[in-house]
Amino acid sequence: MRRPGGQKQIGQMLIERGLLTPDQLNQALETQRQTTQLIGEVFVDLGFVEKQALYEALAVQMDIPYLEVSPDTIDGAVATLLPKEEAERYRAVPVGRDASGGIKVAMAEPGDVIALDSLRMQLQVPVIPTLSDPDAIAYTISKVYEKGAARPAAGARAAAVPAGGVGGGMDMQALAESVRESGMLGVGEDAAIDESQVETDRIADIADEAPIIKIAKLIIQRSIHERASDIHVEPYQNRVRVRYRIDGVLHDVLQLPKYVHAPLISRFKIMSNMNIAERRVPQDGRIHVRHTDKDFDLRASVIPTTMGEKMVMRILDKASIQLGLDSLGFEAKMMSEIEKLILQPNGMILSTGPTGSGKTTTQYNILNHILSVESNIITIEDPVEYQLDGISQVHVNRKAGLTFAVALKYFLRQDPDVILVGEIRDLETSEIAIQAALTGHLVFSTLHTNDAPSTVTRLTDMGVEPFLISSAIICSLSQRLARRICSQCREEYQPRRDVLLGFGFDPDAPENREVKFHHGRGCEHCRGTGYRGRIGIYELLLMNAEIAELIIKRASAGQIREAALAAGMTTLSEDGFGKVLQGITTVDDLQRVVFTAGAW
Repeated sequence: MRRPGGQKQIGQMLIERGLLTPDQLNQALETQRQTTQLIGEVFVDLGFVEKQALYEALAVQMDIPYLEVSPDTIDGAVATLLPKEEAERYRAVPVGRDASGGIKVAMAEPGDVIALDSLRMQLQVPVIPTLSDPDAIAYTISKVYEKGAARPAAGARAAAVPAGGVGGGMDMQALAESVRESGMLGVGEDAAIDESQVETDRIADIADEAPIIKIAKLIIQRSIHERASDIHVEPYQNRVRVRYRIDGVLHDVLQLPKYVHAPLISRFKIMSNMNIAERRVPQDGRIHVRHTDKDFDLRASVIPTTMGEKMVMRILDKASIQLGLDSLGFEAKMMSEIEKLILQPNGMILSTGPTGSGKTTTQYNILNHILSVESNIITIEDPVEYQLDGISQVHVNRKAGLTFAVALKYFLRQDPDVILVGEIRDLETSEIAIQAALTGHLVFSTLHTNDAPSTVTRLTDMGVEPFLISSAIICSLSQRLARRICSQCREEYQPRRDVLLGFGFDPDAPENREVKFHHGRGCEHCRGTGYRGRIGIYELLLMNAEIAELIIKRASAGQIREAALAAGMTTLSEDGFGKVLQGITTVDDLQRVVFTAGAW
């Protein structure tokens, strides 16, 4: 019962129809402020409007038909073409065939694009959505399927996308050929077209066709099956390349003809609620998918390039934030220290590292670890990547003036125990966060620095006073993600001597001659890479009196590092090499992720 932008509000429509008075509308709005109900539900609950009259008005508002649905008014043979699970999930039931060859479907949310896509995929014909009472739909579904007819007909099952969703290249090419043969884009044998000359509505029509829907769905499903963290859809002169980032490294997985590019990007834009007519400026959106009974959110971003729009989708797996601290790769001593630190009543804990190094995953797992009914935890993020039950999360909205700094000011009036600031980017945010840490709150945040000691110099460069830094920060945790050796093709090997010497390990020393190193040979299980999965590599700087004094004296990052090492800090390279000796990762991959300027 959502109202698309630009349409008349339902309350005003009901007043114009003589079904509601202005006083009743005001009373309903006042009641709604105290509940989570939609305004239409409030009208019905207060007895102001009959349910049928409400849905008839909503149908006019949405510009679709209203349909009274019941077990006696639908075609049972058509209804059972849709699996019961899908019908219940989307609160939709097919009611009969249309004269045009499509199937009319009664829906509680006919504006749900994902639901419409799924219905088209299952039924393999055009879907004509109609609005119906959700209670009537639920009752109809229960009666239609109660005799066990919960499976779709054989033809519909064969046409549906496989649950595994790992569609091979031949399937994709056949679907791409279907797009070309449709003729809607005027594409002949030549795969290259000038997208700027193709009308937006024609591209949108193709984007709603079954072949493009299948291609988009298979790309997403296959990425989840392959454990990818990102999907890259990149246009070139005569082709579209699809790459997945798996375990931190990009892999080529699919090449498609160029004529697929415009409708495919439009399909993803529709799914992520972007403006498909706008191709000149970057856009952001979000896609929610359910695959193999798990929920995934995709954070989509599109930018214009000289060859067309490029889209990248970050796959956010909610299971990754529920791994538990003991699964992230902390060594026993560091794990013990972190468990003590996160139970402190106040102070600031900073996570540092480049983009994609697992900072968000670590911090969410920490929040999960300390989450209890006794704590009030609030976060301000840009964007909110994962929804955590029991935690109040706020999304940055710069257009509305809600920045990190503004949100932090109001957070302090919300009686918080723990505050998570997605990222410290400027002086104002850092000063407010530090003040919160000094006034009885535990504050978590992130910074982009190469190592833990550089955290201090980064804050002083922002303009934060050194005495505030030394008083507020209780630790800085720098991290990277290294790839795990594949367990199916793990074997012994001897790394190059110069690489080992770079980590301070002399393979010719008598005490080191018996040390064994391992790598992955490459197999089907790991896509021939020799790696499967990732593990964290960490460097934990603990604040002490000596380091605090150095900070006040504005000492360099090098001097702070020396003091931290003297106090027993394990560096990134040391922690990573320990995992190499345990046979968890390789020297080559450790060198890839750790050997950046100042990080070792």
